[in-house]
Amino acid sequence: MHRVLGILLSAVLALGLTACGASAQPEPTTEPGGTTVAFYGDSYTRGTGASSSDKRWSTIICAERGWTEINRSENGLGFVNRRASMGPGLDDIPAQIIRDEPDIVFVTMGLNDNFSYDGAAAEIRATIDSDLDRLRQGLPGARIIVVEPFWYTADRPASVDVIIGWVRDAAERIGADHIPGASHWLDGHYADDADSWMAGDGLHPDDVGYAHIAERMDAELQTLGL
Repeated sequence: MHRVLGILLSAVLALGLTACGASAQPEPTTEPGGTTVAFYGDSYTRGTGASSSDKRWSTIICAERGWTEINRSENGLGFVNRRASMGPGLDDIPAQIIRDEPDIVFVTMGLNDNFSYDGAAAEIRATIDSDLDRLRQGLPGARIIVVEPFWYTADRPASVDVIIGWVRDAAERIGADHIPGASHWLDGHYADDADSWMAGDGLHPDDVGYAHIAERMDAELQTLGL
């Protein structure tokens, strides 16, 4: 089952899901003395499936805290998945984030790499290490928060937990904060569940799903003192 869903998700995400996703936002204006937060993620952090960008979890938690959001997330993106096909600039989002000079960086990557895992496991692991090393070296004063990769079905291929472990280990190695458990935050509310929190595409959260992700993320951030 997961192979079919994986192929479907990869194909749909490669098209960008623009019909049901949050639209691109203009570059934010950073307030002097304020906290600027950059997000490096996939469609689950871009807010694909939400009715508008202000319903995505990243924007909710930033609004609650008065943070300026720079959301660099892209549909279908993984540490390896889709990266080479995104074109100049978008193929190196960590470099963009370093240029943004944020105070806080969220890394919410890894879901889509499950669909490249069979042929690219070694490259995925190496790129996780490389991306996090570069962010730490390029932003030595920033707080980096690495979130366990999200997941979207009750079916969990073995690669999900393998990639979760690689992300966790890399976060610990660079001294980043790590938020565990996010791959289970939608458990019981997937597309096939009676109480679904998924959008019409069956792949991404709807507004209710993103609100629950924001609630869980908020609780984790409070434990980190944020």
